Amino acid sequence: MQIAGGAAVVTGGRRIGAAVARALAAAGMDVAVSYNSSRSEAEAVAADVVASGRRAHVVRADLSNPDDCRALVNGAAAAFGRLDVLVNMASVYRLIPLEQTDERAWHAAMDVDLRASFLCARAAVPHMRQNGGGRIVNFSDWVAASGRPRYSGYLPYYVAKAGVIALTEALALELAADQILVNAIAPGPVLPPPETTDEERGAVEAATPLGRWGGPEPVVRAVMFLIETDFVTGETIRVDGGRHIK
Repeated sequence: MQIAGGAAVVTGGRRIGAAVARALAAAGMDVAVSYNSSRSEAEAVAADVVASGRRAHVVRADLSNPDDCRALVNGAAAAFGRLDVLVNMASVYRLIPLEQTDERAWHAAMDVDLRASFLCARAAVPHMRQNGGGRIVNFSDWVAASGRPRYSGYLPYYVAKAGVIALTEALALELAADQILVNAIAPGPVLPPPETTDEERGAVEAATPLGRWGGPEPVVRAVMFLIETDFVTGETIRVDGGRHIK
């Protein structure tokens, strides 16, 4: 797929999402980024997009709200006059014991991690069809891609991320005739959360065959590959330093 001159939406404009947005702009795409509470970070990303010579569009969106999902995608398409790429990165990741996992906690993860990916994709499809094709890149998780839960306390998150893989495969089949390729990335130890201790960082490194955290770049490269390819669809690529095999 030709990247330069196209337009993309990245849900979640911070951390890895920010790196992806900047890479898309550097490759010649106009980029829309969404945020929920991290406005300053999203605006910093937008400034970098503009500095790359591309147009930026920043939207505050609560992706647990279906109306916000549709407004984000349709607003970006209207701002840019087209939409070629959707990267579903927004996620809710929270440790919660089973005894506290009520309906509210369940939906907090499901609505953002799984339902929003579907709703944003569904809104993007008509715009991509107008262009003769497009790319959708969803984000799962290395644990879900390993086929079994490995950590207790993340039940809704695990189920949602496993659902993202199924969603990716089903959408890929549904949209193949439209030349809209749908794939997923299952990242592993890429960026530690800010509250991670040195001991926790070391434990992750020891459990990862490559012996280190990956950083944003491997994920960015995977996203770019899945946008550029014209013969890979319905696939989930693990970017985890081999974490799933140990």
